[in-house]
Amino acid sequence: MTRRLLMPALVGSALLAASSGAWAQEADNPPLPKIDWSFTGPFGTFDRASLQRGFQVYNEVCSACHSMNLMSYRDLEGPAALGYSEDEVKAIAATKQVTDGPNDQGEMFQRPGRPADRFVAPFANEKAARAANGGALPPDLSVIIKAREGGPDYVHDILTGFRDAPAGFSMAQGMNYDVYFPGHQIAMPPPLTDNRVTFADGTPATIDQEARDVATFLTWASEPTMEERKRTGAKVIIFLLVMTGVLYGAKRRVWSDLHDKDNHGD
Repeated sequence: MTRRLLMPALVGSALLAASSGAWAQEADNPPLPKIDWSFTGPFGTFDRASLQRGFQVYNEVCSACHSMNLMSYRDLEGPAALGYSEDEVKAIAATKQVTDGPNDQGEMFQRPGRPADRFVAPFANEKAARAANGGALPPDLSVIIKAREGGPDYVHDILTGFRDAPAGFSMAQGMNYDVYFPGHQIAMPPPLTDNRVTFADGTPATIDQEARDVATFLTWASEPTMEERKRTGAKVIIFLLVMTGVLYGAKRRVWSDLHDKDNHGD
């Protein structure tokens, strides 16, 4: 085969192999189950009780490995956020130790957190995070819902998709089997168990409930102004509908006057 004929054949074979591999991977990974979220749709809103439970799951479980560097404790305050009062936010922040300084002796020191502080990261830097997690870097969760296709469904399903690897499935050392994670091998061990946390409102803390609530909290963190945006959109639509009616009425009035003048002139 000449070189002129060989190159297209090789390219075609490569494309066929790539498409076949992609098809096989897609076929091997089941679609993410869809969850009925309170915040979806044009009039969806956040469930404040779920937001507070989700923050509790993040604070007591996920924050051991995952940072949220774009969030401050004061962001949790108020009815438009998670519904915590000023005193509650101060108490939450005060449970954390924040590195500050230097002091008068030129040394860094630890102090209780304040509402204005960013969420305290679990590790000092990326190398420390990788060293503590077998070389894997736990992603920052500030905008994880926006960063992953499937958004809250992805987070919920990954958290509830841990299983024992099926017979014959080759697992790499230190990896865990997850039904919904691409390739089914994830470095993160199962973070949630039934009753891993005790919800203050008495809601049963099943794995599914914990996953739903933390996914709701992370959705809010990714877009805390979502409800305001939807309210503004609804007002704009109502305004446009009213203006359409007004303009249509004005148009009919103008053309009616012109029609009357034409008839009068005849």
